[in-house]
Amino acid sequence: MHKALYGLLASRKGALCSGIAVCLLFNFKLIAQQTEHKDTLILPINLEEVILISKNLKNNTLNYQSEVKPLSSLDEYLESAKKINMIKRGAYAWEPMLNGMSSERLAVTIDGMRIFGACTDKMDPVTSYVDVSNLSKIEIGSGQQGAVYGNTIGGGINLNLDKEGFKNQGWKGLFDSGFESNNNLYVLGGKASYSNNEFFINTDLVYRIADDYKAGDAEGIPFSQYEKYNLAINSGYKLNEQQQLSASFIYDEARDIGYTALPMDVSLARGIIGSLSFQQDLLFNRLSDWETKLYFNNIKHVMDDTQRPEVPIHMDMPGWSNTYGFYSSAGMGFDSHNFTFKVDGYYNKSLAEMTMYPNNPNEDTMFMLTWPDIRTLDIGIFVKDQIELEWSKLIVSTRIDIQNSNVKDEIGLNSLKIFYPEIEDSQARFLKSFSIQLHEALGNFHFSLGSSYGDRPPSVSEGYGFYLYNSFDNYDYVGNPELKNEKSTAFNGKIGFEKSSFKTHLEGNYFLIKDYIIGVPDTSLSPMTIGADGIKVYTSLESARITNLLLDASYEFNKVFKWSGLISYQRGVDQDNENLPLISPIQYRGQITFNQHKFSANVSCNGAVKQSHYNSLYGEDQTDAYTILSASVGKQFYITNDDFYVKAGVENIFDANYSTYTDWKNIPRMGRNFFLTLSYTIQ
Repeated sequence: MHKALYGLLASRKGALCSGIAVCLLFNFKLIAQQTEHKDTLILPINLEEVILISKNLKNNTLNYQSEVKPLSSLDEYLESAKKINMIKRGAYAWEPMLNGMSSERLAVTIDGMRIFGACTDKMDPVTSYVDVSNLSKIEIGSGQQGAVYGNTIGGGINLNLDKEGFKNQGWKGLFDSGFESNNNLYVLGGKASYSNNEFFINTDLVYRIADDYKAGDAEGIPFSQYEKYNLAINSGYKLNEQQQLSASFIYDEARDIGYTALPMDVSLARGIIGSLSFQQDLLFNRLSDWETKLYFNNIKHVMDDTQRPEVPIHMDMPGWSNTYGFYSSAGMGFDSHNFTFKVDGYYNKSLAEMTMYPNNPNEDTMFMLTWPDIRTLDIGIFVKDQIELEWSKLIVSTRIDIQNSNVKDEIGLNSLKIFYPEIEDSQARFLKSFSIQLHEALGNFHFSLGSSYGDRPPSVSEGYGFYLYNSFDNYDYVGNPELKNEKSTAFNGKIGFEKSSFKTHLEGNYFLIKDYIIGVPDTSLSPMTIGADGIKVYTSLESARITNLLLDASYEFNKVFKWSGLISYQRGVDQDNENLPLISPIQYRGQITFNQHKFSANVSCNGAVKQSHYNSLYGEDQTDAYTILSASVGKQFYITNDDFYVKAGVENIFDANYSTYTDWKNIPRMGRNFFLTLSYTIQ
């Protein structure tokens, strides 16, 4: 009886050629741009991808106009990046994937701060606790180039907060409003800032509310609504010409969030994020740009099924994640060497539970821990040396982490001992990474070759999760605290040609991952979830291989017209050449833009071929090919000394009904959608 009740309550838990030809007729204006490191080479060398986000019309007009939809969600901004795809479980809080790897294998930070979601079903990635209006740019480091943000295999994503700085500009303000027709999305936002030579403060408040959206052919997508509030405050004070203090605070709260592809919704997702930092321009006559930051964040996430029909047993599934951390970084240059040093650390507490309320009042409420109060302490050191040679640049970096995980809840520990009788309540791990990159420029060509090694520990769910239901493959998952560190050896290369108004780049990377962590069915165990196909236990496969190739190009016809396009390919297999899950088919994107006299226009497309590499063992099936067309126009006006900007457009012009390989359980994407954005800047 007891086991049956567990099962009931757990049941609610948690083409090609024609398409490419069409897209390459249009300019895909990636908001993502490349960081340029100026040096003595003929051409600058691009080291990482950067998505620029600006709402300052006066100082960055062209960047603002180039944004296809200025008030789009952060998920949409991230999806515009070259190497990022987004896992979609609903209309809100998509999970970023980089190089074909999801959040367990990435280091995702907000202004350098480590933050961890509080949901066992990954319904609240780190990126869901900020709004695009909070940010100035997004830095994306591939592979071990992202190790500066933390221990990683696939790469790192750092969301940089927007800070006014010491500009002596006095008061400024910005008001934003937006509307989208498909899901009746309303966006209201405002910014207010003050700055002088010694002090600055900027505040940002955004409100978003949306109904259920409609897919192509007016197909309704239930449980896709959401409501979100976000408040951000950043301030700084100059102690003297060399030293300054700065502080930041974010309060982000989302309510009534529907997750179409999951058996439960979310009644509350709340993040409180704060930091205090000290910066000094020069230290000991050698070290420069010294910054030390202390930070904390508190995440609360509550899943429930009260809005779902025909629920056998009502369940509450709250989760908490509290993180306290620091980092201290500085640079040092001499002769041809430019060093970067960073020491960082964090202490995280992750706890999640499930309370089940039987419909029969005579039966007892049941309770279990799905994350048994895991405490993780991590201390890391990162060092990078950028060596300037006559015609090339050599970059060598390394990172070392010491991590200890401790199960604090005795009930949770005893639950795991059912599967692992010999486990201890504490476990220490030694983590390491190394990377070497060579960049060389020859005339209009530039080349890059690199190799790296890195490892990672299992995530909280992989190591300590207890009966976590995965609706994608219909299995219950159990963690494994005895997992080995996952180890990755990677190789990457890039060749680029840039001359006058034409640019093109071909790049690729290859990851050979040993002890690849993934859920594997265990037929000796019985599932708790009614209707589940079984139990998967997180296991280390012998190896896995992931390959990524990407070709992009752009051409400026003149000062007003620009074309660009992109095509990418991924392949992922295990040691038996079986397909890994969530590996992209061939994708393509393109756009053509027009900018003149404060007027902008663009026509864009994106698409993919039919998915040919999928694995039904992980709940995947074949997704069809698609090509989506969109267009927008914008105009900037001056009202006395202020700016007024209007942008309107339509996405998915032909109202296609489609889903991508990352859409959980094939939930269709949004159909035809008209949008309007109004922005007024007070100077």
